[in-house]
Amino acid sequence: MRKKIGKVADVSTARRQRRRLAIRKKVSGTSERPRIVAQKSNKHLTVQVIDDVAGKTLFSVQTYGKNAVAGAKPNKDGAKAVGTKVAEQLKGQKIETAVFDRAGYRYHGVIAELVGAVRENGIRV
Repeated sequence: MRKKIGKVADVSTARRQRRRLAIRKKVSGTSERPRIVAQKSNKHLTVQVIDDVAGKTLFSVQTYGKNAVAGAKPNKDGAKAVGTKVAEQLKGQKIETAVFDRAGYRYHGVIAELVGAVRENGIRV
């Protein structure tokens, strides 16, 4: 079932939310092939690896907090570091393939670097 967005004052945020739901309708993760979701802001970058069948987050990596990558910022270099850490943890759980959910963001800049780093480290996305 599609989630309601509600009223969003910012037009660009409303458009991104609409794109996010359209993408989410087509992309789903399993335990063998989990969904990688990126959330970015001006201050931080967060990546979650999710098994949608079980409804659980397998792990998350971000630029802040407990699972933070040391010295990573929400730029292209930080995205490379976060993507490398995500790939290491996927390999640690013996997962070799994943699907990527860009969450309505353009596949450009930080998001493209993140997925590129995951692919460079041996995960098929």
